[in-house]
Amino acid sequence: HVQLVESGGGSVQVGGSLRLSCSAAGHIDASYCMGWFRQATNSEREGAAVIDTDGITTYADSVKGRFTISRDNAKNTLNLQMNSLKPEDTAMYYCAAKFSGACALTGDYNFWGQGTQVTVS
Repeated sequence: HVQLVESGGGSVQVGGSLRLSCSAAGHIDASYCMGWFRQATNSEREGAAVIDTDGITTYADSVKGRFTISRDNAKNTLNLQMNSLKPEDTAMYYCAAKFSGACALTGDYNFWGQGTQVTVS
């Protein structure tokens, strides 16, 4: 069983920054693909950024150049540094992990956190 717990969300002004963190516990290790997904009100969930076991990252076009995903395998943590935030970044942000299959912005992930709210205004 794997537990993912997000933190770091909040309210920020346009152009500001936030850093999200995800703490992973249980049967999870560096072999997992991990990522950040987000869901705005009345919208479908979308992938924002993912990072594979080799540290290779993939970003949605909407966040490329502004968001940076990173992982600390020794601490089992996943981070998302968000800069130059825009109102359209407002959403619930979820940490997710998968142990097989392509490490991509779409597709099924095995484990999900409860989410942390980010509001940009």
